[in-house]
Amino acid sequence: MNGSRRPKAEPALSGGAQKAPLRSLLIFCLLCLPLPGMAQQAAVVSAHPLATEAGVLVLQAGGNAFDAAVAVSAALAVVEPYSSGLGGGGFWLLHRARDGYQVMIDGRERAPLAAGADMYLDEHGQVTPGASIDGPLAAGIPGEPAALAHIARHYGRLPLEVSLAPAIILARDGFPVDPVYRRMARLREAPLRADPAAAAQFLPGGEIPAEGDILTQADLADTLTAIAQRGARAFYRGEIAARLVDAVRAKGGIWSERDLHDYAVVERTPIVTHFHGYRVVGAALPSSGGILLAQMLTMLADWPLDALGPVDRVHLLVEVMRRAYADRARYLGDSDQVHVPLAHLLSPGYAIRLARQIDLQHATPSAGSSVAVGEGRDTTHFSILDREGNRVAATLSINYPFGSGFVASGTGVLLNDEMDDFSLKPGVANAYGLVGSGANAIAPGKRMLSSMSPTFAERADRIVILGTPGGSRIISMVLLGLLDGLDGSPAAEIVARGRFHHQYLPDRIEVEPGALSEEVLSGLQRRGHTIRRLEEPYGNMQLIVWDLGDDRVTTASDPRGIGSGRVFGAARPAKPASP
Repeated sequence: MNGSRRPKAEPALSGGAQKAPLRSLLIFCLLCLPLPGMAQQAAVVSAHPLATEAGVLVLQAGGNAFDAAVAVSAALAVVEPYSSGLGGGGFWLLHRARDGYQVMIDGRERAPLAAGADMYLDEHGQVTPGASIDGPLAAGIPGEPAALAHIARHYGRLPLEVSLAPAIILARDGFPVDPVYRRMARLREAPLRADPAAAAQFLPGGEIPAEGDILTQADLADTLTAIAQRGARAFYRGEIAARLVDAVRAKGGIWSERDLHDYAVVERTPIVTHFHGYRVVGAALPSSGGILLAQMLTMLADWPLDALGPVDRVHLLVEVMRRAYADRARYLGDSDQVHVPLAHLLSPGYAIRLARQIDLQHATPSAGSSVAVGEGRDTTHFSILDREGNRVAATLSINYPFGSGFVASGTGVLLNDEMDDFSLKPGVANAYGLVGSGANAIAPGKRMLSSMSPTFAERADRIVILGTPGGSRIISMVLLGLLDGLDGSPAAEIVARGRFHHQYLPDRIEVEPGALSEEVLSGLQRRGHTIRRLEEPYGNMQLIVWDLGDDRVTTASDPRGIGSGRVFGAARPAKPASP
């Protein structure tokens, strides 16, 4: 049975009398294995306190940062179903301390093999509203289960049965519903109600559960248990795969068992740039984040940011964002299937030419300005540092809140709607207002372009690990967070500061409430900028700062969300390999 609701109670990880088999295994690990994580400092920060606690438990059970990343990812799939899950994907940026090896684990979804460039167009060649957002036709082939098994096998030291145990407990025993869950469920109530399996799982009793009610997901617990016991094969082949395909096809989707069988994680070399003494490590394609961050930082390298007045500084950052996002729209896509001129886009000479086009007194008009932008409330991020200096920044998603709103009956797996991240038609925006070209057009087996941007910034005396959700605004948020972090700002200040954003189209600056003064806003308008004042804040940054000079590790969870960070241990981790 799925989605049962119980009266308010303590969270499952805090106690309870349930007797899930893997709880005994987890307790055994906590009591009997050596606890190297308690001897020196380690840190976990995520968008949900129960996911943070899952990572801490696995570190305390003898796991490393990569084991903890598996635990946190899986726990978020349970307690933040509106943001990520087994039916979605993500990017995991890893740093291995013993040799300095860094890699991006690409668990991004792929288009089904039956997908085509015009699959969401009507007989008149226009995009069919909602077809790429609601229902199983909107779902790409999930990558998260494969990524978790890959990370555990190649980088972790604990079996999946241990790393997935907290998530299984949370799914089977339940977790207390919070205000964010209720807000997201209200936002996506219509598609959730339209699918009986999704309604049973997320609207038990036919209603959005009350705050504090305990939400259980027995089918999801069974699927997680199967993965814990048999690895990724349990999801991509056999009974679970057959149920996924049958459910999708019965409701108009185009998945096949071959789609699942052929899915593979890809290890990619991160995008690296140097800025003011820091080595900034970002996500590679199909994430646009690392490329755009590299372009923007290189454009900014010769500008005296500290000497600029507030209007000049914001204007400059907006113009840098505008140019990078324009290149995103023109050039970027899945480089496994299309040619992307990376050498050109990342060349210092090109960035310098773009920077020289910036006029500090006048805004540069973008071509066209009628594109609508979604609110960017999806996705999730976490950051981890273990006592050895291994670290992880991971951004995960099912795209729009609660993804497609479709659950494959009997699996508990909520499917993504990442197909909307493709360019459905050249010049037509997706749910977040991003336009694209043929480089990001739908094609069989292709990975859709993403804005997810897990990032490291490294210097001999300071390490910053960060990322955030926020749709098209992710990259601009990470840029602002990086600039604050590289200037030495405390972690709590970095995640709390007001934000602004420009993405080329629509041609306007979007500003959080209170982020910029009236004087600055007026100054920007005099230079030709259009201002959109947002009614609500956005983003949910999760940050770790490791100041090696004073042996201090700090975490900060964005005050806009409900997340939490934990630092434990008395001494800093071993000094990492030089960046």
